[in-house]
Amino acid sequence: MSSFSRLMRNPNFLLLSRGFSSSPSIHTSFWSPIIREKNLETLVEKFKESSSDERFRATRYLYDVAIKRLSFAKEFSLIEEILEYQKKYLDNSSEGFASRLISLYGKSGMFDHASKMFYELGGFKCPRTVKSFNALLTAALDSKNFEKVGEIFHKLPSELSVDPNVISYNILVQSLWKMGSLDNAFSVLELMEKNGVRPNLVTFNTLLKGFYVESRFSDAEKIWAKMGECNCNPDIVSFNYKLQALVSERKIEEAVKLVDGLKSEGPKPDTFSYNALIKVFCDDGNLEEAKRIYSELKVNECAPNKFTFETLIPCLWEKAEFDMAVKLCKECLNRHPFVSVEVLQGVIDGLAKESRIEEAKALVELGLSMSQYRSRLKVPSGAE
Repeated sequence: MSSFSRLMRNPNFLLLSRGFSSSPSIHTSFWSPIIREKNLETLVEKFKESSSDERFRATRYLYDVAIKRLSFAKEFSLIEEILEYQKKYLDNSSEGFASRLISLYGKSGMFDHASKMFYELGGFKCPRTVKSFNALLTAALDSKNFEKVGEIFHKLPSELSVDPNVISYNILVQSLWKMGSLDNAFSVLELMEKNGVRPNLVTFNTLLKGFYVESRFSDAEKIWAKMGECNCNPDIVSFNYKLQALVSERKIEEAVKLVDGLKSEGPKPDTFSYNALIKVFCDDGNLEEAKRIYSELKVNECAPNKFTFETLIPCLWEKAEFDMAVKLCKECLNRHPFVSVEVLQGVIDGLAKESRIEEAKALVELGLSMSQYRSRLKVPSGAE
């Protein structure tokens, strides 16, 4: 089993990855017997037993984490066992609970089960409104049944007397883009206008992303115009899609100009914005510009992340700028956005070649103090 597989099977991993802490809460009694259970069959039995507690059923993270573990292990029969067992509580639960079960089936790639559960809701004291309708659309999207999204969208509203809302249309737009039908996705805006539904920022950003990924700049400009007509203010995500497209097309001057304009007019550039420029300058071997952009990132109080360090550090040691490379290595190790062992080892090896043996040893010791690097970092031969 790979180290990643072992990590994902670790019951603490998904708990911590979602920001759970070990501090006491009203749900503490559930953590240990459910989330920390290593045997998946036993986890399912304990999960079913705990489901009788209304507080447990209200804790959606428990469901998310348990189903994600089972899905990663491809234990689909166990997923079905848990979620089908929850039906006994549908008469006394909200539509939100039912929608969550439908969505969990979708995230597990089990769309047929999601659809079956949706249609079975009619036999329970549980309404089927646009909320569960959207959950079914999302299940189709998450399970990559993109054609089903359009089929459901155009068929079910009349059958159930449900009016799709902006969330429904956004799911339709995303599914059409995923299918490669960007023009049809764009035409959804007309359908929304016809049915009196106002597109929101998610609608426009989804379309911007699609057109920029396909390098269709002129069509993307139509989306910006539509945003203006609808008085929908773009956010930094909107501009980052454009920035990434400019960088991909090697339109570097335009990319820099875009970020400079954002600094003065807003929305303010974020870490992704600066990373895009750092990457393109490093790829071009223009280390000075990459360093300048990194300085701007820090001055503008954006936090460098794993991508920042893994892009800039190799460029630094390739240019033999070891002082800054070591500084960034220490910074990322102290802040814990762990870079790959290859990046860290590259700096260590470079220091050794420059006869900066003590610095190389110090960096190895610092790395070995982190569990991610134990037994993987090496002091270069001849430097022991």
